[in-house]
Amino acid sequence: MDDRQLIIETENGIATIAFNRPEALNALNMDLIAEFAILLDNITKDESIRVLVLTGAGDKAFVAGADINELSQCGPLKAKQCSTSGQSAIDKLQHLPIPVIAAVNGFALGGGCELALACDFIYASETAMFGLPEITLGLIPGFGGTQRLPRLIGANLAKELILTGRMITAGEAAKIGIVNRVLPPGELMDATKKTARTIAKKGKVSLLAAKQAINAGLNVDFSTGCTIEADGFALCMASEDAKEGTRAFLEKREAKFEGGYVE
Repeated sequence: MDDRQLIIETENGIATIAFNRPEALNALNMDLIAEFAILLDNITKDESIRVLVLTGAGDKAFVAGADINELSQCGPLKAKQCSTSGQSAIDKLQHLPIPVIAAVNGFALGGGCELALACDFIYASETAMFGLPEITLGLIPGFGGTQRLPRLIGANLAKELILTGRMITAGEAAKIGIVNRVLPPGELMDATKKTARTIAKKGKVSLLAAKQAINAGLNVDFSTGCTIEADGFALCMASEDAKEGTRAFLEKREAKFEGGYVE
């Protein structure tokens, strides 16, 4: 049995990280969060990685939230430190230059749901459950959930879920815009990897520019967002991949995007 808290595998430009505490439903503790942040830094530096997939070890949970045993020992100052550390790591995930897909294979609750919300999109097993149940502990979400969920599904629906703490199925999560696809458990990773391979074949600079334009544009007015888009478009035109893409189109062949950020 692998005793690492995080297992990373890389193949054909796709890195897969599995949260590996199945005995605790892959709950997040502070050591794991710190290790996760370092791993994201290493992925950012690795030019060969084009897509990141997150999932959970075992068949019960993606990440079932924060480690309650650890949390119960926190005073106010320690709780603030835990919250800001978790926010920092998950913010780093959201701003990773490469696309990130969450393959949610079970419970995605509390910090696990917040992790999934910071990914670029989510594929989920039919058995997956989502929720921010912190209110049932006399708490509120502390890893960005009160900010990301309303931006994704609207304030009123986010308030209902956060104030009641209720869990929702993968099917309901798809209906309200949290999840992109719901799949049988045995097909989840294959479908996720298929999409990851499709993305990994695209130009790395254009993937970066598209992701940054969308994320940055959500926080500004439309006109400013279009300026961000134009800057990203111009950046792409300076890349080797844009040259290859336009040549391939004119030559009626499939493009082979092999460029990087530094050319």
